[in-house]
Amino acid sequence: MRRLTRRAGVAEDRGSKDVRPPRVNPLQQIEIDDFRRDRLLAALALILGAAFCLGLPFALQAGAEFFLPLTAAIVIAIALVPLLEWLERRGLPSALAAFLALATFLAIINAALAIIVVPATGWFARIPESIPRIQSNLAPLIDFYSTLQRFVDRTLMSVASGTEATAQAVAATAPTSVVDYFISSAPSAAIQLFFAVLVIFFFLAGWTRLRKGTIRRRGSFDGAMQTARVIQNVVDATADYLATITMINAILGLTVSLLLWALGMPSPFMWGGIVSICNFVPYLGPIVAAVLLGLGGLMTFDAVGLALLPALIFIGVHLVEANLITPLVLGKRLTINPLLILVSLSFWGWVWGTPGALLAVPLLLILQTVLASTGTPDLAGFLFEHGTLTTADEVRDRLNRTQDESDG
Repeated sequence: MRRLTRRAGVAEDRGSKDVRPPRVNPLQQIEIDDFRRDRLLAALALILGAAFCLGLPFALQAGAEFFLPLTAAIVIAIALVPLLEWLERRGLPSALAAFLALATFLAIINAALAIIVVPATGWFARIPESIPRIQSNLAPLIDFYSTLQRFVDRTLMSVASGTEATAQAVAATAPTSVVDYFISSAPSAAIQLFFAVLVIFFFLAGWTRLRKGTIRRRGSFDGAMQTARVIQNVVDATADYLATITMINAILGLTVSLLLWALGMPSPFMWGGIVSICNFVPYLGPIVAAVLLGLGGLMTFDAVGLALLPALIFIGVHLVEANLITPLVLGKRLTINPLLILVSLSFWGWVWGTPGALLAVPLLLILQTVLASTGTPDLAGFLFEHGTLTTADEVRDRLNRTQDESDG
């Protein structure tokens, strides 16, 4: 019995000796080791990236005086790149093309400021004297709620007492252009505005060199082509979205202005400009525009039904624009998930307030375009120009195919 057991054990030992692991090419083993090292580096990079993303919002909020004008300038500069390239194709030097593109943008902003800010300052100065009319218009509605009436009276009296001096001071120093706004603003705001203008100019002036240098620094042809595709997609998506939305909002504001002019509303183009600007902020902006139009109607007309008509006109025009015109013009290519828009509005509004809300959708579009171009599963692979998130089996299969092709 012991002999049989020994023989069986010897047979098992021989069988185990016969089953040998497959031989691995030393070169393949070196490349697999390199893959493991790259994978470790990619994991460390992703961990550091996650920590960076967690701390970034607080850094942006604390350094808003620097990061806000910088981010706004970069977004505006990206939107102006197609105009810059169009001017460069006409033979203009980069610096001159950048200057003309920036001058065009500042001229549009100056016109918008003259149309909106100056009349809006006058409306703001009229708030104290318009409070009795607002109370008279709202009296039929407030009579049902006596407690609300007392609350509104106390609120309006406090606003009237604290707003009159402020309104007169603002009316005396109302800016009429970008230069006046620059001079009359606080020193920190003036410095931020000047900094943003310089960033836009130098970004546009060096755009061609920056793009070519970024592409040439890639270590492989595939990496260079992918980088060029990412840059072009970001520029096209951002410029197309901002240009299309600006055109739609301008038409919306012009339509509302004409309807308000027909209704007899004072300063109709100011209200159209306010509507256009508010419509850049999805969901929340139209609500603010409707509330402001309702307040303006209560300050202008005597009957409550006629006073609420400007807000109702805007709501009707906005419903047509949001549900018919914008989806038809933008199409599916620039469609963004509404949930992502709300998250982006909440995030950037928390970080930078109203300017952050205006930048929320363009920043979301840029991020979405970059992820769509690089591929979300292999983002680290795009950064390192290697498939660092691929599996070891994929690496072995690729090495075996390369070996078979060389042997063949």
